Amino acid sequence: MNVLRSPFFRPASRPSSPAPTSLPTQRAEPVSVHSTDRTTGPLNRLALNNFRRPSPATTKPSQDSPTPLVRDGSYLEVLSLKLSEAVSRALAQPAGPALAYEVVAGRRPLPPGRGHVLGQLIALELKTNQNNPHLYRAIIRSLHRPLSVLLTDLCAHLLPLLSSPQFHSPPALSLQGPNINPTQSHALAFMMFAQELLETFDELGLGLEADARGDGLNPIRKGLVSIIDRVVSPLIASIRTELMPVIEALETPNSISPKVTTGVKTAIIYHPSIVTLQSAMPIYAKVLTKCTASSASHTHLASFLISLVWKGLLALSNRPFVHSVPSFPVLPSVKRARTPPTPPLTPPLGRFTLKLPPSRPPSPPIVVVPATAAADTRALFDLLNMLPRPSAERADTRLAQEAVDEAFEALNALSTLLDAIHTKSEQDCSADDMALELTALTQDIPSLVALPPILYAYGGPNFDSVAKLLGLSESEYRQGCLSGIGRAEECASVIIHHVMDVMRAHDDTNGITYKWLQLEATNTD
Repeated sequence: MNVLRSPFFRPASRPSSPAPTSLPTQRAEPVSVHSTDRTTGPLNRLALNNFRRPSPATTKPSQDSPTPLVRDGSYLEVLSLKLSEAVSRALAQPAGPALAYEVVAGRRPLPPGRGHVLGQLIALELKTNQNNPHLYRAIIRSLHRPLSVLLTDLCAHLLPLLSSPQFHSPPALSLQGPNINPTQSHALAFMMFAQELLETFDELGLGLEADARGDGLNPIRKGLVSIIDRVVSPLIASIRTELMPVIEALETPNSISPKVTTGVKTAIIYHPSIVTLQSAMPIYAKVLTKCTASSASHTHLASFLISLVWKGLLALSNRPFVHSVPSFPVLPSVKRARTPPTPPLTPPLGRFTLKLPPSRPPSPPIVVVPATAAADTRALFDLLNMLPRPSAERADTRLAQEAVDEAFEALNALSTLLDAIHTKSEQDCSADDMALELTALTQDIPSLVALPPILYAYGGPNFDSVAKLLGLSESEYRQGCLSGIGRAEECASVIIHHVMDVMRAHDDTNGITYKWLQLEATNTD
């Protein structure tokens, strides 16, 4: 009890320090009080960083590139489940807030890239097992069911969009807002998905008709191409409907008459159709570039471009020929009114003002000159050249690209021909030389397109219309012989010989037009 009560008998809280050990005696060196040579250890010797081991860098697995499955006994079953899940995820509603102008029936359009993700999964499994022919064909058979479900779902989503009247409306000519409405945006999203998946089919050679393996994916390929056609064709048709009347109006001459004023500056005023196309063509080019990104739609694009160029060729070649106005028109004489001999009561105010030299010379008046048919043709060529063209890199679209190039070459050659007709006079050379020169200028132009401006310029008053020479109305002649480039080439030889017969009946065989027709008949026969 005494021990517990008295603190004197309690044990110490810590053991006492051991006694210092005796060290061998060394020679003591005097240490100066003011010495600063004492060495100290580094301050960071006991830092925690010295005890920490470097951890290996952890890399986050990429979710963009899928990983191949492990090939075991349940490989095909797992692959079928994975493909079905990928198809469901590809058409799922995208997450995130939706903008007001992109929502249709409470849904947002598919984001771009989902077709590529699904295509990468298919390509990975096929490329991994391409050395095993039996497993490769088994994977091909596993693709039939999920891709058929995918194609059915795409058609089900696309059908109400295509039947909507808003889908067939032309693009809005607006530089600030969107050019396509929400319905068209959703349809284009499904089209881009089919286009991205079709690129994987092209890369792997799946669903080809000439494939001897018979993978059975040709109906899937045709279904994807059909989705692209069903979206692209109405959009291109709506743009064609808007552009055709504008280009047809180029046949009427420019209604602006030149102002007869003296001056150095001249302002060329293009046709109102050219002015309209200058504001609309960049927007249409943007929409067409988005619609025709797939090579499957390049056939529709080629037909669209050729129809526009052909309509421009007909309109500008049939414009009535107008001789160019003189560069410096003569001012009309103005008679001055006689002033009474009595002087005015008050002198003019300008007599009392200080006349100072002007700060700059007055600007000369501007002469407003309407653009010629050649200038309008060059402007139309430049505007149509802004539109996308079929690709020349692929073999299946190279023929369409060559046809489009030939049409544009004809339009460019027509501008050169019209310019030569406006600037070159008949007195410059003989009829034979002029005919040879016209033959060189019309080498890339269809004969029935080059015939009207040559008749207007050199045929005389009796030969101002090809339809009259044939005994047909203008509408009958165009519907029967000028419905397209191919039809015009078929009828060229017959029409040329008939026009020559009419000119021989009128005893007009020494003119430039007859000489040129003789050379054209030799080339077309």
